[in-house]
Amino acid sequence: MATDIAKTVGENLKAARQAKGITQKQIAAELGKRQPDYSDYETGKVQLDYEKIVYLCNRLDVTPNELFGFLL
Repeated sequence: MATDIAKTVGENLKAARQAKGITQKQIAAELGKRQPDYSDYETGKVQLDYEKIVYLCNRLDVTPNELFGFLL
């Protein structure tokens, strides 16, 4: 189940990033990461920690509910 959540978050993260016209390399640099490491978030290979979730939601103008795929 955790893998499914990570995949959903990754897909939504990618869509939000692309909607803002931001590259993986740009957002990775903001997080102090390398692009391949950031890519692991978008593919669901690595789960985000709380601080990164908050940062990315603010940076990409999405709510945690949107990121996790919860519809209200």
